[in-house]
Order: sequence, then structure tokens, then C-alpha cells
Amino acid sequence: MITIENKFVYSTLEELVDAGHVAVVVVDMQNDFCKPGWAFDHLGIDLSMYPPMIPRLARLVTGAREAGALVIYIQMTMLPGRRSESPAQIRFNMRLHLASHQESEPLLYTIEGTTGQEIIPELAPQPGDLVVRKYRSSGFWGTNLDMLLRSNNIKTVIMTGCTTEGCVESTARDALFNDYYVVLPEDCVASDDPRQHEASLFLMRHRFDVVSSEDILAIWQRSLQQAHEAQGGARLTEVQASIAAPRE
Repeated sequence: MITIENKFVYSTLEELVDAGHVAVVVVDMQNDFCKPGWAFDHLGIDLSMYPPMIPRLARLVTGAREAGALVIYIQMTMLPGRRSESPAQIRFNMRLHLASHQESEPLLYTIEGTTGQEIIPELAPQPGDLVVRKYRSSGFWGTNLDMLLRSNNIKTVIMTGCTTEGCVESTARDALFNDYYVVLPEDCVASDDPRQHEASLFLMRHRFDVVSSEDILAIWQRSLQQAHEAQGGARLTEVQASIAAPRE
């Protein structure tokens, strides 16, 4: 930690990802976006980055739960009849996949109440996790995400999910603008466009702490081990005190 103008600033990864004040934010890992047989796959969109990324993200999420860190899922949502889309948002939607989707009709995906909207089975939310529905790229826009983070004393968000250059980067930027530290495990984000994925990572490396999931997991594992050893030492001290106590 460093001090600048009487403000304490985290300066190490260990400080940033301390499980006591960190949340893993999983963005848009939903059937329609990531899985064969669902909306994006039917449109011929490239999903090849997801199969190798999903197990890494699942491991990170499991490690977070074991370490006692908060896990929050961001769930992209469209209301039926495009009730949640403005004309400007529809125009944005139509431009997302011009290369693979030349039809004039904008994309339809993650409609509320459909199986396509659900989080993929490999990352299914567990008791204690939180789910935040969103209607725009950023998980902060028009949602209660900031309230949930502040209510749980979160200082750092670990950004994961898809797509790297879209909803992940949008949410990461808004996290910073809302005064959260941002850590991005680059092996736990993915996109349907590898070129945009790499371009986004290039930008974010100059703004956030971009690391590997293994770096984060190693810190949590060390912390758990230290806590276990400290607990064992405390129990040993209690036993020794009991043995040394005078007997009547």
C-alpha cells in the first residue's frame, strides 16, 4: 500500500484481491451468447473462444466461494417485444455483428424468461451468489449493482465473462468511475471476435490490473493456508494452556 496526499492506495495484487473486500463479477455467461445450439450459434457467430475459457472461469468462481469472496452474476436481459430497447439501442444492436449478420432485423437474444437467458450450466449460480439483470452493456447502468457492492463493503471487482470488448469492458470502466479497483484475469474473458478481444485487452492493460486467474487463485490459496495454520496454532495454545493449568 502507498500513501498519496493522505490517501491509502492498494499497490499489490494481494491487497487488491483480498477476499474480504473483493467480488468476482461474471458478465453475460448465458446460453444464447456462449453455447452451441443457442441464439448466437444459430447466427453463425464464432464461439470458439468459449470452450477453453469456461473451465478456467468456473475454477476461479469456485476458488472465490472457497475463499469467502462475493460472486455476482450479470445477466443480460431483453424484454419481449423489445420493450427494453430504445431506437438508439436497436441501431447499436444491429451494428454488433454486421460481418456475420447482414439481415436488417436486429439480433434477438436473452429474452426474459427464456432458457437462452439463463446462466450456462457450468457456471450456475449457487446459494449466496447474487444475480443482477441488466438491459445495457454496462452492469452498472440502470441496475442495483453499485448498491450491492457497497452494501457488502466491496472495494475491488474482478471482471470476467463476455464479451471482452463489449459488456466486460463497459462494466469495468463504469466500475472504475464508481471508485472500485478493477482486476481483470485475461484468461477468464472471451469474445466472438478475437481481434476485438485483443484490442480491448491492449487498452485495458493500460488502465487496469490485467493478470492471470492462476495469480489470483494462488493468493487466495495462500490466505486460506495461513488462516488454517493460525487456527491450528490457536488451538494448540489452548491445549497447552489447558495442560499447564493447575489441577484441584
